[in-house]
Amino acid sequence: MPHDTSLIDIVAVGLGLAFVLGTLANKLRLSPLVGYLLAGVFVGPFTPGFVADQEIATQLSEIGVMLLMFGVGLHFSLDDLLEVKWIAIPGAVAQIAVATLLGMGLAWAMGWPALHGFVFGLALSVASTVVLLRAMEERRLLDTRRGRIAVGWLIVEDLVMVLALVLLPALGGVLGEGGTRPEDTTTGAIFAALGLTLLKVSLFVAVMLLVGRRVIPWTLERVAGTGSRELFTLAVLAIALGVAFGSAALFGVSFALGAFFAGLLLNESELSHKAASDSLPLRDAFAVLFFVSVGMLFDPRILVEHPWQVLGTLAIILVGKSVAAYWIVRAFKHPTDTALTISMSLAQIGEFSFILAGLGVSLRILPETGRDLVLAGALLSILANPLLFGWLDRRQARLRALEPEPAPVEPPPGPSLVPGNHAIVVGYGRVGSELASVLRERGVNVLVIDNDKDHIERAHAAGFPGIRGNAAADRVLAEAHPESASIAILAIPQPLEAGEAIAKLRAINPALPVLARAHSEAEVRHLLAHGADGAVLAERELAYSLAEMVMSTPTFRYAARGGVVPPV
Repeated sequence: MPHDTSLIDIVAVGLGLAFVLGTLANKLRLSPLVGYLLAGVFVGPFTPGFVADQEIATQLSEIGVMLLMFGVGLHFSLDDLLEVKWIAIPGAVAQIAVATLLGMGLAWAMGWPALHGFVFGLALSVASTVVLLRAMEERRLLDTRRGRIAVGWLIVEDLVMVLALVLLPALGGVLGEGGTRPEDTTTGAIFAALGLTLLKVSLFVAVMLLVGRRVIPWTLERVAGTGSRELFTLAVLAIALGVAFGSAALFGVSFALGAFFAGLLLNESELSHKAASDSLPLRDAFAVLFFVSVGMLFDPRILVEHPWQVLGTLAIILVGKSVAAYWIVRAFKHPTDTALTISMSLAQIGEFSFILAGLGVSLRILPETGRDLVLAGALLSILANPLLFGWLDRRQARLRALEPEPAPVEPPPGPSLVPGNHAIVVGYGRVGSELASVLRERGVNVLVIDNDKDHIERAHAAGFPGIRGNAAADRVLAEAHPESASIAILAIPQPLEAGEAIAKLRAINPALPVLARAHSEAEVRHLLAHGADGAVLAERELAYSLAEMVMSTPTFRYAARGGVVPPV
């Protein structure tokens, strides 16, 4: 029986190809975004073979945009921004202005209208969150001063892009197709349209702060009280997509802004971490489909037909933005290493660039050639970014080798570790935090490793030395000194990450006792196969403990001796 399976085709083929190419990119130490975008190119209309339905891909990408923006709001940290506000706010605004002007200059050279150039330059001005954070995590820089500056800078860029997503539709509606002002359109009409848009946004923000700030956390708390994980996950997604849809239907603002505010309000709830973890799989899946759909729009012929424009775009991203960021950071009296780290981390573009370019094309205030140039610039800059960081790493290594005395290293936050005979506890969640406390009570020197910022801050507040990062990362393990540790305990519920970390711990210190946590027999076998000395099956241990408690009660002790249990 024939069926129209366009939706299934794009989901199955798109996700499958994205997985293969994303894995290959990861093996080559590139961002998986490169693989996702290339998967879209391969299933797009500009390459031979399977061609996915572009209309369905666009609708799926809209869901991806909403969930991406929901994630941005959910992880938005005002504290991170305020900590470095004196450099992040003016620095990011100045760098965005420079990159936008450079983009407008290239657009002018190509004969585009001013508004086209403005949208094009704005799309080139914002860095990819995924690429920047990965580069910082690999180099253990997130908890350093320069890492906090980079993250604060990124937050400001994201906020500017959110504002642009709000105002561009108003500008496009007033100026009309092509972005050139009609003769009957006055400056007052433009400002009136912008003012009306800002008024609608203000009303939406007011409603969200007055009503949503109370209703959303209250709803989640009640749903969490039911104990149903399915209902909680459904509630999180319903809030994200429902607020996005409602904001567009009632206030005329974009889906992206509504989803961002839904995440922002959930961020204030005590259940924000659970909301983030429960919605993460679906957010990741639709985010991948978003990048695949973006890749489908890319015409590779632009690399051959417009090579100089592609090189100009890439020069703005790699050189223009980097040089601007470098001198801005230096103007604030920060060291050269800090300025170079910030400039290298910003020398690429990503998610918001695609969203802005797509919006510009849909509003007819950016030509399709501009979107292709943005996509080409993103692919090439993401490919080049690891090379730039590699150059920076080699430069810093050479400088350290030339110095007669070791250069002062920025100390990590929190209590310091005295290596030697210490226990490495990976994961400071419910299990890891209890384990670390018990070990300390028994006189064991404990070091905590966790990828979650809040978990590490709690570990520091409790007096534990803590390293923020993935336990399977080489730099993280080197800082944990497993060669002199007495034991390592993997208390995280992710068996794949734990297995990789165990294998690397074994390679560094074959004699190190390693224990791990598991939730199934298959996970136990996996962890033991990767070198764990023992794996604790949580549910089994819980059953044993409950059985011991049951058998220790007076009633059951009496029954075990052959007595008759009295009726209750």
